[in-house]
Amino acid sequence: MFAVIRTGGKQYRVAKDDTIIVEKLLGEPGAMVELSDVLMIGGDSKAAVVGAPLVDKAAVFAEVLEQSRADKILVFKKNRRKNYRRTKGHRQEQTVLRILDVSPTGTKPKAAAKAAPEKDNKKEAKPEVKKEEKAPVKKEAKKEPAKKETKKPETKKPADKKPAAKKKAPAKGKSKE
Repeated sequence: MFAVIRTGGKQYRVAKDDTIIVEKLLGEPGAMVELSDVLMIGGDSKAAVVGAPLVDKAAVFAEVLEQSRADKILVFKKNRRKNYRRTKGHRQEQTVLRILDVSPTGTKPKAAAKAAPEKDNKKEAKPEVKKEEKAPVKKEAKKEPAKKETKKPETKKPADKKPAAKKKAPAKGKSKE
């Protein structure tokens, strides 16, 4: 049995045990996600059921395998003859899903519901025991006695400069012609 689902503005044809990469969905790795936007269900030698726009009560259940980011895409802008060039990079966040079940009635798969608590029990059964280790004590380095600094003879400072003589104002009434 297969289904066509819509998520993140894109459509995907999925069947049980398929692995797909979709736009980011909320959920930690190991969590079960319900995708209720089912556009079509087909297979099992039955006539395909096409929704208008969605198939009623149908759902696809998937397990989140990982949250990751896509490869970097470079965005380059340029205006010719204007010395305008800008480069930016972008990495789209994405979620990797494994399809657990395609359900035309919207019922959750039993295997996934039981598997999730078993994983939690294993984590509770093995509590992490951390031994408290003390940091090694650092030995203080022996300080060597400071060497006596030899004093250099002071150099003579240059003599202070004399102020410049003031210019006399030109006499009034006399013109240069």
